[in-house]
Amino acid sequence: MHVNEKNRTPKKEDLDEGPSKSELKRQMTERQKLAEVLAALSSDALKTIPLDEAIKAAIAETNKIKSFEAIRRHKQYLGKLMRFLDEEELDAIQKRLDAIQGVSKAETAKLHHLESYRDRLIANDETFTKMIEQYPDMDIQNMRTLIRNARKEKEANKPPKAFREIFRVLKDMGI
Repeated sequence: MHVNEKNRTPKKEDLDEGPSKSELKRQMTERQKLAEVLAALSSDALKTIPLDEAIKAAIAETNKIKSFEAIRRHKQYLGKLMRFLDEEELDAIQKRLDAIQGVSKAETAKLHHLESYRDRLIANDETFTKMIEQYPDMDIQNMRTLIRNARKEKEANKPPKAFREIFRVLKDMGI
């Protein structure tokens, strides 16, 4: 370490102080948010996350806490536990979390696709004709009846029984 001759203080450029206090605080906040996301997962999904058993138990305990202030303190505690994880462990946790959330996003997209397909079937007969060409093995008469009933239900403002049944049939067909 070099000493400045005028005031005998160490030069800042020679000191290796590591991350700043603000950077450490940002890291801790990120880890606490990660712990909150993990706490929101189902117990089955949490089991697949590569975490220490003590941290998993603390995360699972979050759902038992009812008081707002107690939840806030518990989240801070989870953040403190997460501090001891190194970057490789955090990366592994994030990758697994992305995989879990990606599956749910893909499932949601598939359901939206089925809903729009059902709406097009009910809206016009051309879509149903194309469906017959693509899926000749399906029960055409049953589907035609369901579509007709769904249209009648919509006109009469009745509960959408056939509307839902079309969705189930499409899902079973794997469309």
